[in-house]
This record gives sequence, C-alpha cells and structure tokens, in this order.
Amino acid sequence: MPTSSLDSPMLRRGLLAVALLAAFAGHAAAQANDALIVVTDSRHPVQAPAGARVITLDQAARIEAELATDLPADATRSTALVQQRLKAGGAALQTRVATAYQGVVDAWSLGITTIPAVVVDQRYVVYGEADVAKAVARIDAHRRSRP
Repeated sequence: MPTSSLDSPMLRRGLLAVALLAAFAGHAAAQANDALIVVTDSRHPVQAPAGARVITLDQAARIEAELATDLPADATRSTALVQQRLKAGGAALQTRVATAYQGVVDAWSLGITTIPAVVVDQRYVVYGEADVAKAVARIDAHRRSRP
C-alpha cells in the first residue's frame, strides 16, 4: 500500500541524526552570513534578492515526503528502501536535510512567529511582506529615523 507520510520511525531517527550532525557543524558558518534572512514556507512565496538567506520552513517535511513516497506496508522492506534512498542521495541529500533543519532551528532561535518574515542583522524583522525589497526599505527607514 503506497504512502506519502513519514511512517517509519527509523526514517525519522535517521533524518534527525543527519540533520543534527550537520546543524552543529554548519551553525557557526550559517550565522556569519545572515545579514538578510527571509523565513517562509512553500505556501508563501517571496521575491528575495541574491545573497539573501531564504529559510523555507516546510522544506524538511517535503524532503521526508520524497523519501517516504510509495513505501511498502511491510516495515522491514520500507526501512530498507528508505536506507537505499538515503544512500543513493549521498552527500547532496544529507546537505539538503541538514540545511532544511538548520533553517528551522535558526528561525526558532530568532523568535519568528509569522511568515513571511524578513530579518535584517538578526535584529530587525518585518512580518507579512512577501516583497523583500519593500520590507528592507521599511527597516532602513526605521533605522534612519532612530539614529
């Protein structure tokens, strides 16, 4: 019986382990390049300039759904197929998973409560504006008004 949900506890544990390892390794590097962060999901598209870090909160769930597509009902076969998919995805898949989970952690750490959110210098945030240039302009105007 095909399924698109994340049925395998082993898949969940494996994805979490990969994500956590990569998150710890990449956290400092990610923090260094975060002058402009855009937090959204696939239902709230944004227009972000080059160089902006775009965090798509549902990216990890979408990757998990890819891995869980058409899994057999038998848990043993299902686990083996997921392991095969993880191995076939190699470093590129591990990077995608780690980046997706790191984004969720970073958005949570920033205290993001609404999407889309545009964050400048990890200090200023504009919620609900899909046009990143407009959000940045609002932040710049605010900064100019408070020297």
